[in-house]
Formats: sequence, C-alpha cells, structure tokens
Amino acid sequence: MTLKGTNQEFGRPYNRRIVLETIRLAGPISRGEIAQRVGLTVQTVSTIIRELDQQGFVTGSREGPKGRGYPPTALAINREGGFAIGLQVTPLGVDAGLIDLAGDVILRRHRPMPAHDPDAAFAIFGELVAEMRGFRPEGRMLGIGLAMPGPIDVDSMSFVGPTTLEGWKGIPVRERLSALAGLPVFLGVDLAAAALGDRLYGAGRAFRDFYYLYFGVGLGGAMVHDGTVLRGANGNAGEIGHLPLVPNGDLCPCGNRGCLERYLSLEALGRRLRTADSALGIEAAVTRGSAALDAWIEEAAPLLRSAIVTIENLFDPETIVVGGLASDALLARLLQAAQPLPHSIAERAGRKAPRLTLSANGRDAVLRGAAALAVSGVLSPRFGFLFAGESERAERDPIMASGGRRKVAA
Repeated sequence: MTLKGTNQEFGRPYNRRIVLETIRLAGPISRGEIAQRVGLTVQTVSTIIRELDQQGFVTGSREGPKGRGYPPTALAINREGGFAIGLQVTPLGVDAGLIDLAGDVILRRHRPMPAHDPDAAFAIFGELVAEMRGFRPEGRMLGIGLAMPGPIDVDSMSFVGPTTLEGWKGIPVRERLSALAGLPVFLGVDLAAAALGDRLYGAGRAFRDFYYLYFGVGLGGAMVHDGTVLRGANGNAGEIGHLPLVPNGDLCPCGNRGCLERYLSLEALGRRLRTADSALGIEAAVTRGSAALDAWIEEAAPLLRSAIVTIENLFDPETIVVGGLASDALLARLLQAAQPLPHSIAERAGRKAPRLTLSANGRDAVLRGAAALAVSGVLSPRFGFLFAGESERAERDPIMASGGRRKVAA
C-alpha cells in the first residue's frame, strides 16, 4: 500500500494523516525515510512531525553516535497517544478490547448474551464501553469499531440462520451505538475486520497479497491485495461459507443445499457434538479428546481441501492465513488433517511461503481489526477528513485536537 502526500493548497490535514499512517505502519522510521516514502520534502515532514509531537501521537529516539555526526531520530507511534475500542458481536456473545495506537490489546472482556435480543446486546455494549473508557480515563478515545457477522443487506442470508444475528434486521446499529457511547462508530463484517487485524498486526504483515480464511461461528474469508482488504461492491466479498460444495447436501438457512459452513464451522462442530450426545463443549472436546470431534475433523478435512484449492485458483495469494474464533489447537488439527493439499496454481516453482499459515493473532484479530477501523476512520488519509481548510482544523481534524505534548528529539 503506497501513501503519497500532496502539495495542494489545502492538503496539510491530508499530509498529517499520510505521515502518521506511515509512522504507524513502518516505524521506527526517520524523517528522511518518511519524506522519501510519501513524496514530501524533509522540511514539510519535519513541520508535520512537530505538530504530531505536540498532540502526543509520536515519540522519537536516537541511538548513540557510531561515527561522525549524530544518527537520525527514529520516529514511532506513541502507544498511549490514542485508543480505540474494538467490539465483536456473534451468536456466542460480545467481545470487547481496548486497543492502543500500536495495536496492542490492553484490556479484553467477554459477555454472553441472548443471541436474538439486540436490546440486551446494546445494554452490554454500554457496560463494556464504559469499562474500557474507565481503564484509561484520561486517554484520547478515537472511536469504536464494531465487527458483525455478514453478509450485509442480502435478504436470503443477512440475519438468517444460526451463524448470524437473527432478530437484528432493521436495527440502526451505528447510530444507536454512537448515541449510546458518544463516540464515532465504524461498522465492518467480522471476516474483513479479522483480515485487517492480521494485515496490520499478525502473520499478514509479511505478505503483500494473502487470503484470510476466517473460521468463526460460520465460515468466511477476505482477500488482502497490496495491503488493502478487498470488500467487494457491497462489502460482502469473501462469503466462502455459502459456496454449495456438497451436491444435494444439508439445507442451509440461505435456501441452498450443501453450503460449506454447514459442515466446516464452529456451528457445524457444535451441532455434531450435540448430535453425538456429547456433554463436552468445543473447547473441552479439543482439550480432552472426543470421538465425535475426531469424526467431524475426518469429514471436514476434504471440504477444507476443496476450499483451499478454490481460493488459490481464484485469487493466487502468496499464502492463506487461517484464523478466527476457533482455538489454535483446533485449527492446527484441521490444517494437519487437510494434508496433502490438492494441486493448484499455488504449486509454483521457487515458492517461499507455505500455502497455509496459522494466524499469529488468534482470537484477537477481529478485535484489533475492528479497532483499526475506528483508528483509520478517524486518522487515516484514506478515510479521514480530506483537504479540510486550516480554519476548520480545530473542529474537524482530530490530529490537531487538544492532546498531550511529548518532546521528540531534534
């Protein structure tokens, strides 16, 4: 992902975001390196750095001299310069995380909830947001990112079936949560949020193009190209769980038969355990062992292989990163059972990356990605207030809003 500054008259707010985003993604980094990356002069970058320093967004450090002169200051994001709240709501409950500007989860909470009761969920949202804000009472809260199951605005699939939030259709989620919390709210589909979280903070950082396979209550995925999550025309790209891969298979709530997530998802595994009269939940079955779990993995592995070869032939990713709500132990067993992988265009000469990579983010990927939606929504040059006049900066530019001061080395 290439970010470039502008020399247009009203481009200073945009350039601030360009510089801040570059430091956030590439720091520690010198002024000269920033200038080279974004196409601005070192003098312009230095002026912006002073402004970011005054608002407490960046820090600077310098190693001791190793020769003539002094080494340049290495600039990094100030972790405590701002915070965002990541929320995820699924049929399993609500998860919340307080995320700093470096993407670290500094507080994490989970609350069960009635899956079909949005009023109960919003009450839980209010409690969790208050707890998150109370943990950093003097901190600058940038906003809230909320990740929800998709797809969006599809009559046969949205809010239909056990992998979605039945009973939520028509709820003005963004407006209601923003009014409740008094903060900007940004919504995203959970699979896209997880892909963003892994792109910024997980295994995806090592790749320019990868596919994130999201194993949650349902099954989905997202292609990340040149650092950007591809969302599709209506934000629903990646609903691989609704590929009808089993001819004349089980009826899916979407109306089709044989959809992949009816067999390969946490909901499918939970259903199998209940059918086997197992008293064990999913986590206990993985930890203690279960004949029903073993049988499910054996049946699910061929479908996972079909999903993998489909993804590779359609998108040609460097690797497929596998993560989501499932535990690392369960995902590792599934990936092992899927070996050997089918032939696909991924079997190219000189390949360096593995075809499958287990996410290093675990279950935090969605929370970190959801929080990143808020950070990007407020601060990023791609989503922030572009080309606002300088006279409006105090009211409209969050970067120039009041904040702490930190001294960056000259």
